Amino acid sequence: MELNWLKGFTRQWQDRLASGRPPHAVMLSGPRGMGKRAAAAWLVETRTGKAGEGSMPEFPVAIPEHPDVYWIARQEDRQSILIDQIRGLVSDLALTSFEGRGKTAVIEPADSMNHAAANSLLKTLEEPAGDALIVLVVDRMGRLPATIVSRCQRIEFSAPAEAEALDWLSRHKPAQDWLPSLRAAGGAPLEALRLADRVDFLASLGADLDGIGRRRLSPVEVAQRWAKDDVFEILEWLARQVSEAAKHRLAGPARARGHTIDKTVLERMDTRNLFCYLDIINRLRSRPAGSFNAQTALEGLLIDWAGGLRRLQTKPAGLDAMYRAG
Repeated sequence: MELNWLKGFTRQWQDRLASGRPPHAVMLSGPRGMGKRAAAAWLVETRTGKAGEGSMPEFPVAIPEHPDVYWIARQEDRQSILIDQIRGLVSDLALTSFEGRGKTAVIEPADSMNHAAANSLLKTLEEPAGDALIVLVVDRMGRLPATIVSRCQRIEFSAPAEAEALDWLSRHKPAQDWLPSLRAAGGAPLEALRLADRVDFLASLGADLDGIGRRRLSPVEVAQRWAKDDVFEILEWLARQVSEAAKHRLAGPARARGHTIDKTVLERMDTRNLFCYLDIINRLRSRPAGSFNAQTALEGLLIDWAGGLRRLQTKPAGLDAMYRAG
């Protein structure tokens, strides 16, 4: 099924090819669920000549198979892309193209490369062999070294209009109310598909956050429950809620359709510290799994939420040990 909201991306890429100045390294960045992997697969098909005229990125994504194509992802039992994978890729890119069209490598998610793997890719990004194209799919920009980012041409993916996204979701699976999951996904259609079965869970998170904001629930007890689930999914949800809350306070409800925090709770919060609070959440999201105590981190975040963010300085209470360790 075509991802029609990526028409602008395909047109932009075709214009670059027509100009005779295509990049040798491109970074597809933006929140999860916008179609970046489908776009990467379409780039590969375009490079290998398999994409027909007027073709579009499609979902579900089929990883292209071709002797000139290398698709690098985390190994099944690993949380990171490892240096041996990148070293192997660098060696393969130095070989002669099988069909003479140049080699194409996709690394996804590139932000899961460990430090050694990222360093081993640097020289190749600067001087790729032959007519190679390296595509980095990035979900969390904060996890990538600046040296990697500076060597790529960045293409940012953003959410389509809500009506367009709902139309696509309804065609993908009719007779379902997609609005709650789409808004929970921050407008990302493919993320809305993933969250369709998690709407009730996310609603329970919202009820917890409101209960803490009204001082009816203990932040420590809620953090203990949250820490038993997917902490990074919760942090992603929390970051989205705080971002929407900031838009709601500064630009009005029309600009924050994904906002679910109760108005009376939001009025208790110190608006000046919402962006600082969001930055702290995103710094946590950028850390590798297992590098901090999840319950301690969540306790700190929720204790400051209970306090209306009024005492927030550079980090929430309870995270001192994590920051010393990191």
